Amino acid sequence: MAKAKKVTKKKIKAKAGKPAQVSWRQRLKRWLWRLLFVILIILLLPYLLVLLYRFEFIHPVSTLMLGELMSGRSYERQWVELEDVAPVMVQSVIMSEDGQYCAHSGVDWDALSIIVEETLENGSPSRGASTISMQVSKNLFLTSWRSPIRKMLEIPLALFSDMFWGKPRMIELYLNSAEWGHGIYGVEAAAQSYFGRSAEKLTRKQAALLTVALPNPILRNPANPSKGLRRLASRIETRSKQSGAYIKCIYP
Repeated sequence: MAKAKKVTKKKIKAKAGKPAQVSWRQRLKRWLWRLLFVILIILLLPYLLVLLYRFEFIHPVSTLMLGELMSGRSYERQWVELEDVAPVMVQSVIMSEDGQYCAHSGVDWDALSIIVEETLENGSPSRGASTISMQVSKNLFLTSWRSPIRKMLEIPLALFSDMFWGKPRMIELYLNSAEWGHGIYGVEAAAQSYFGRSAEKLTRKQAALLTVALPNPILRNPANPSKGLRRLASRIETRSKQSGAYIKCIYP
Protein backbone atom coordinates (compact mmCIF):
# COMPACT_ATOMS: atom_id res chain seq x y z
CA MET A 1 0.00 0.00 0.00
CA ALA A 2 2.83 2.37 0.92
CA LYS A 3 4.56 1.48 -2.32
CA ALA A 4 1.44 2.33 -4.34
CA LYS A 5 1.19 5.72 -2.61
CA LYS A 6 4.85 6.39 -3.40
CA VAL A 7 4.31 5.68 -7.09
CA THR A 8 1.21 7.91 -7.15
CA LYS A 9 3.16 10.80 -5.61
CA LYS A 10 5.89 10.37 -8.24
CA LYS A 11 3.30 10.57 -11.03
CA ILE A 12 1.74 13.71 -9.56
CA LYS A 13 5.17 15.34 -9.29
CA ALA A 14 6.00 14.40 -12.86
CA LYS A 15 2.72 15.91 -14.12
CA ALA A 16 3.26 19.08 -12.11
CA GLY A 17 6.76 19.57 -13.53
CA LYS A 18 5.68 19.05 -17.15
CA PRO A 19 4.92 22.38 -18.96
CA ALA A 20 1.39 22.75 -20.25
CA GLN A 21 1.11 22.35 -24.02
CA VAL A 22 -0.10 25.43 -25.93
CA SER A 23 -2.75 24.72 -28.54
CA TRP A 24 -2.38 25.93 -32.13
CA ARG A 25 -5.26 28.31 -31.57
CA GLN A 26 -3.45 29.97 -28.67
CA ARG A 27 -0.25 30.24 -30.70
CA LEU A 28 -2.16 31.75 -33.62
CA LYS A 29 -3.83 34.23 -31.30
CA ARG A 30 -0.45 35.32 -29.91
CA TRP A 31 1.02 35.79 -33.38
CA LEU A 32 -2.02 37.79 -34.49
CA TRP A 33 -1.66 40.11 -31.49
CA ARG A 34 2.03 40.56 -32.25
CA LEU A 35 1.26 41.28 -35.90
CA LEU A 36 -1.43 43.79 -34.88
CA PHE A 37 1.06 45.50 -32.57
CA VAL A 38 3.67 45.76 -35.34
CA ILE A 39 1.11 47.17 -37.79
CA LEU A 40 0.00 49.72 -35.19
CA ILE A 41 3.60 50.85 -34.65
CA ILE A 42 4.15 51.18 -38.41
CA LEU A 43 0.99 53.27 -38.78
CA LEU A 44 1.81 55.53 -35.82
CA LEU A 45 5.50 56.04 -36.61
CA PRO A 46 4.94 58.63 -39.39
CA TYR A 47 2.87 60.77 -37.02
CA LEU A 48 5.64 60.71 -34.44
CA LEU A 49 8.13 61.66 -37.15
CA VAL A 50 5.89 64.55 -38.21
CA LEU A 51 6.29 65.99 -34.71
CA LEU A 52 10.05 65.46 -34.89
CA TYR A 53 10.43 66.97 -38.38
CA ARG A 54 8.84 70.18 -37.17
CA PHE A 55 12.28 71.24 -35.94
CA GLU A 56 14.09 73.04 -38.74
CA PHE A 57 17.54 71.68 -37.88
CA ILE A 58 16.33 68.19 -38.82
CA HIS A 59 16.79 67.32 -42.51
CA PRO A 60 14.73 64.18 -43.20
CA VAL A 61 15.35 61.83 -46.10
CA SER A 62 12.66 60.37 -48.34
CA THR A 63 11.69 56.72 -48.71
CA LEU A 64 13.19 56.80 -52.22
CA MET A 65 16.53 57.96 -50.81
CA LEU A 66 16.41 55.13 -48.28
CA GLY A 67 15.62 52.76 -51.16
CA GLU A 68 18.72 53.98 -53.00
CA LEU A 69 20.89 53.22 -49.96
CA MET A 70 19.29 49.80 -49.40
CA SER A 71 20.01 48.95 -53.06
CA GLY A 72 23.67 49.87 -52.63
CA ARG A 73 23.37 53.02 -54.72
CA SER A 74 24.38 56.52 -53.73
CA TYR A 75 22.36 59.67 -54.23
CA GLU A 76 23.00 63.40 -54.32
CA ARG A 77 21.07 65.75 -52.06
CA GLN A 78 22.25 69.05 -50.60
CA TRP A 79 19.85 70.53 -48.08
CA VAL A 80 18.94 74.16 -48.71
CA GLU A 81 16.93 76.50 -46.48
CA LEU A 82 13.80 78.03 -47.97
CA GLU A 83 15.26 81.55 -47.82
CA ASP A 84 18.15 80.32 -49.99
CA VAL A 85 15.85 79.16 -52.80
CA ALA A 86 15.00 81.62 -55.57
CA PRO A 87 11.38 82.80 -55.09
CA VAL A 88 10.73 82.06 -58.78
CA MET A 89 11.29 78.37 -57.98
CA VAL A 90 8.72 78.42 -55.19
CA GLN A 91 6.28 80.33 -57.40
CA SER A 92 6.69 77.85 -60.26
CA VAL A 93 6.21 74.78 -58.07
CA ILE A 94 3.11 76.11 -56.31
CA MET A 95 1.45 77.35 -59.52
CA SER A 96 2.15 74.05 -61.27
CA GLU A 97 1.66 71.47 -58.55
CA ASP A 98 -0.86 73.00 -56.15
CA GLY A 99 -2.44 76.34 -57.01
CA GLN A 100 -4.57 76.28 -53.84
CA TYR A 101 -1.59 75.55 -51.59
CA CYS A 102 -2.13 78.56 -49.34
CA ALA A 103 -5.92 78.08 -49.23
CA HIS A 104 -6.30 74.45 -48.13
CA SER A 105 -5.25 72.64 -44.97
CA GLY A 106 -3.32 69.82 -46.60
CA VAL A 107 -6.03 68.40 -48.88
CA ASP A 108 -7.90 70.11 -51.72
CA TRP A 109 -11.29 68.53 -51.05
CA ASP A 110 -12.98 70.09 -54.11
CA ALA A 111 -10.35 68.67 -56.47
CA LEU A 112 -10.43 65.32 -54.66
CA SER A 113 -14.21 65.03 -54.99
CA ILE A 114 -13.95 65.69 -58.74
CA ILE A 115 -11.34 62.92 -59.04
CA VAL A 116 -13.57 60.48 -57.14
CA GLU A 117 -16.54 61.28 -59.41
CA GLU A 118 -14.43 60.86 -62.56
CA THR A 119 -13.08 57.55 -61.28
CA LEU A 120 -16.57 56.24 -60.55
CA GLU A 121 -17.89 57.39 -63.93
CA ASN A 122 -14.97 56.68 -66.26
CA GLY A 123 -12.83 54.24 -64.32
CA SER A 124 -9.86 56.64 -64.20
CA PRO A 125 -9.45 60.35 -63.49
CA SER A 126 -8.24 62.81 -66.12
CA ARG A 127 -5.81 64.47 -63.64
CA GLY A 128 -4.37 64.06 -60.20
CA ALA A 129 -5.51 65.68 -56.95
CA SER A 130 -2.38 65.34 -54.85
CA THR A 131 -1.54 68.53 -53.03
CA ILE A 132 2.03 69.44 -52.13
CA SER A 133 1.24 68.34 -48.56
CA MET A 134 0.12 64.93 -49.82
CA GLN A 135 3.21 64.62 -52.01
CA VAL A 136 5.49 65.39 -49.08
CA SER A 137 3.68 62.76 -46.98
CA LYS A 138 4.24 60.25 -49.77
CA ASN A 139 7.89 61.23 -50.26
CA LEU A 140 8.83 61.04 -46.59
CA PHE A 141 6.66 58.24 -45.23
CA LEU A 142 5.08 56.10 -47.96
CA THR A 143 6.02 54.22 -51.11
CA SER A 144 5.71 55.51 -54.67
CA TRP A 145 3.34 52.68 -55.65
CA ARG A 146 -0.03 54.05 -56.68
CA SER A 147 -2.95 52.45 -54.89
CA PRO A 148 -6.18 53.47 -53.12
CA ILE A 149 -4.64 52.32 -49.82
CA ARG A 150 -1.68 54.68 -50.21
CA LYS A 151 -4.06 57.54 -50.98
CA MET A 152 -6.06 56.73 -47.84
CA LEU A 153 -2.85 56.90 -45.80
CA GLU A 154 -1.73 60.11 -47.51
CA ILE A 155 -4.81 62.14 -46.62
CA PRO A 156 -4.67 62.02 -42.79
CA LEU A 157 -0.88 62.39 -42.89
CA ALA A 158 -1.19 65.48 -45.09
CA LEU A 159 -3.75 67.06 -42.76
CA PHE A 160 -1.69 66.27 -39.67
CA SER A 161 1.63 67.48 -41.10
CA ASP A 162 0.09 70.64 -42.57
CA MET A 163 -1.26 71.52 -39.14
CA PHE A 164 2.06 71.02 -37.33
CA TRP A 165 4.60 72.16 -39.93
CA GLY A 166 2.95 75.18 -41.49
CA LYS A 167 3.23 76.22 -45.13
CA PRO A 168 6.85 77.51 -45.24
CA ARG A 169 8.26 74.36 -43.60
CA MET A 170 6.11 72.16 -45.84
CA ILE A 171 7.37 73.71 -49.07
CA GLU A 172 10.94 73.54 -47.76
CA LEU A 173 10.57 69.82 -47.11
CA TYR A 174 9.02 69.34 -50.54
CA LEU A 175 11.83 71.13 -52.38
CA ASN A 176 14.44 69.10 -50.47
CA SER A 177 12.81 65.69 -50.93
CA ALA A 178 11.52 65.78 -54.52
CA GLU A 179 13.20 63.50 -57.05
CA TRP A 180 14.76 65.23 -60.08
CA GLY A 181 16.45 62.34 -61.87
CA HIS A 182 18.53 59.22 -61.23
CA GLY A 183 20.06 59.76 -57.80
CA ILE A 184 19.22 63.50 -57.81
CA TYR A 185 17.07 64.71 -54.92
CA GLY A 186 16.22 68.21 -53.81
CA VAL A 187 16.25 71.51 -55.65
CA GLU A 188 19.86 72.39 -54.80
CA ALA A 189 21.26 69.18 -56.29
CA ALA A 190 18.95 69.58 -59.31
CA ALA A 191 20.00 73.19 -59.93
CA GLN A 192 23.68 72.24 -59.68
CA SER A 193 23.31 69.12 -61.85
CA TYR A 194 21.27 70.63 -64.68
CA PHE A 195 22.29 74.30 -64.72
CA GLY A 196 25.57 74.48 -62.80
CA ARG A 197 24.26 77.04 -60.31
CA SER A 198 22.72 77.14 -56.85
CA ALA A 199 18.98 77.11 -56.22
CA GLU A 200 19.29 80.71 -55.09
CA LYS A 201 20.48 81.81 -58.55
CA LEU A 202 17.85 80.06 -60.68
CA THR A 203 16.16 82.15 -63.35
CA ARG A 204 12.41 82.02 -63.93
CA LYS A 205 12.91 79.92 -67.06
CA GLN A 206 15.19 77.44 -65.30
CA ALA A 207 12.75 77.19 -62.39
CA ALA A 208 9.92 76.45 -64.83
CA LEU A 209 11.97 73.75 -66.59
CA LEU A 210 12.79 72.08 -63.26
CA THR A 211 9.13 72.24 -62.28
CA VAL A 212 7.75 70.62 -65.44
CA ALA A 213 10.24 67.77 -64.97
CA LEU A 214 8.73 66.80 -61.60
CA PRO A 215 5.88 64.57 -62.86
CA ASN A 216 8.40 62.33 -64.67
CA PRO A 217 11.93 63.22 -63.53
CA ILE A 218 13.52 60.10 -64.98
CA LEU A 219 12.46 60.81 -68.57
CA ARG A 220 12.32 64.63 -68.52
CA ASN A 221 15.65 66.44 -68.64
CA PRO A 222 15.39 70.15 -67.73
CA ALA A 223 18.80 70.88 -69.26
CA ASN A 224 17.84 69.30 -72.58
CA PRO A 225 14.07 69.79 -72.88
CA SER A 226 11.96 68.60 -75.76
CA LYS A 227 9.78 71.02 -77.67
CA GLY A 228 6.75 69.89 -75.68
CA LEU A 229 8.59 70.36 -72.39
CA ARG A 230 9.65 73.88 -73.39
CA ARG A 231 6.04 74.68 -74.21
CA LEU A 232 4.89 73.48 -70.79
CA ALA A 233 7.68 75.45 -69.11
CA SER A 234 6.56 78.59 -70.92
CA ARG A 235 3.08 78.19 -69.44
CA ILE A 236 4.53 77.77 -65.95
CA GLU A 237 6.62 80.91 -66.44
CA THR A 238 3.48 82.89 -67.22
CA ARG A 239 1.62 81.46 -64.22
CA SER A 240 4.52 82.12 -61.87
CA LYS A 241 4.50 85.80 -62.83
CA GLN A 242 0.86 85.95 -61.74
CA SER A 243 1.35 84.04 -58.48
CA GLY A 244 1.17 86.98 -56.07
CA ALA A 245 -2.11 86.20 -54.28
CA TYR A 246 -1.48 82.44 -54.40
CA ILE A 247 1.74 82.48 -52.38
CA LYS A 248 0.86 84.87 -49.56
CA CYS A 249 1.48 82.13 -46.99
CA ILE A 250 5.13 81.96 -48.12
CA TYR A 251 5.88 85.55 -49.08
CA PRO A 252 3.39 87.84 -47.25
